[in-house]
Amino acid sequence: MKNNLKVEIATGEKVRAEVVGTILKVKGPKGEVERNFAYPKIKVEVADGKIIVSSVKATKNEKKIVGAFEAHIQNMVNGVTELYVYKLKICSGHFPMSVSVSGREFIIKNFLGETVPRTVKFSPSVEVKVNGTEIAVTGSDIELVGQTAAKIENLCRITNRDRRIFQDGCYITMKAGKAI
Repeated sequence: MKNNLKVEIATGEKVRAEVVGTILKVKGPKGEVERNFAYPKIKVEVADGKIIVSSVKATKNEKKIVGAFEAHIQNMVNGVTELYVYKLKICSGHFPMSVSVSGREFIIKNFLGETVPRTVKFSPSVEVKVNGTEIAVTGSDIELVGQTAAKIENLCRITNRDRRIFQDGCYITMKAGKAI
């Protein structure tokens, strides 16, 4: 067949993967990640320590989807072997704001002198630590970690003020090992 497409992703020795229906579960030393890979003409399976994404008679669109699946699976495998870390910097020039984590909730008090604290909830699989003026968001699922960091950054969004003067907030300085 001319248009058969088959991509193999090596998992490594410490990583176990299994497919239940269309859900792929990847377990490793640093955690567990699962994701639904449902697409009509694309099949995801595990064999010989490899995750295989295949499509029979793949069209241009299915080749794109297979490439996306490959990237997602590679992120899953990398996440369970090495945790993803996002770092944020706390900047408070006008008012001394207080940043803390309580259970599964991130809290900012006294942001620009506000009396009501700003809060955001995050996933149980993500860990948030405040260390001085740095916030570290870690986890094995890159999407949940990135989304949590974005929620924290968006929590400090300032409206109706000049952004050149009021630069208070929490800003992402490092995304999964890449400095910004």
